Amino acid sequence: MGLQSTKQSVGKPGENGFNHFWSQRGEWVEEPNVRRGGESGVQRVVTDDGQTFYSKRQTGHIYRSLMHPLGRPTVLRERDALEGLRRLGVVVPEIVFCGAERSEGNEWRALLVTVALDGFEEFDKWVEGGGREQYGELLYEQMLNEIGMTLARMHLGRWQHSCLYSKHIFVRVTGEGTQARAEVALLDLEKGRRRWTAYGAAQHDMRQLKRHSSFSAADWQKLVYFYQAAFGSSIKGLES
Repeated sequence: MGLQSTKQSVGKPGENGFNHFWSQRGEWVEEPNVRRGGESGVQRVVTDDGQTFYSKRQTGHIYRSLMHPLGRPTVLRERDALEGLRRLGVVVPEIVFCGAERSEGNEWRALLVTVALDGFEEFDKWVEGGGREQYGELLYEQMLNEIGMTLARMHLGRWQHSCLYSKHIFVRVTGEGTQARAEVALLDLEKGRRRWTAYGAAQHDMRQLKRHSSFSAADWQKLVYFYQAAFGSSIKGLES
């Protein structure tokens, strides 16, 4: 049984795209960890022509839900979230290949291969690296506004990230001087899912971000202001 979604070719996949990508190896950027009854890890793979992409490799790593009581590989849920957010105009990693198949022992093997986000880095690392001082407060506020609008766009589409830490918000700056602009991307959507209401998605994620971020009280209030302006209503529990 196989499930796959191929967006573009890297190298020469041949007839069996899954085996092609499964055979490609690189350095571990997330060592395999054992959970959900299986293993999951991420490798950085550089092709012969210099392309860089990330390969999430899983064995027996599944989740269960009402729709999938027997279990489904988590990369398929992540693929659904990536495709859903991209349709909303949220910047996320581009999918090269996603697939899953059962081995002869009836165990799932699954892959999610995405293109590297050139120039993006974790928001916290950007701040720690002196980005705020380098570009100034005007650009920093524009970045907070862009983060707020990006998250609101996701939630208005009823998508919940479900693991929204500041380390999963990536940023980059394009242009110089007065032409500098901040861009925002979201990563690690393995737990992403649709909610019945936009408010439910918003309340869960924004409260989670508040607990798992290092924003100062003043910066958090600015982010909440920008977010709620884009979302169109206030969210309980976000005051510092």
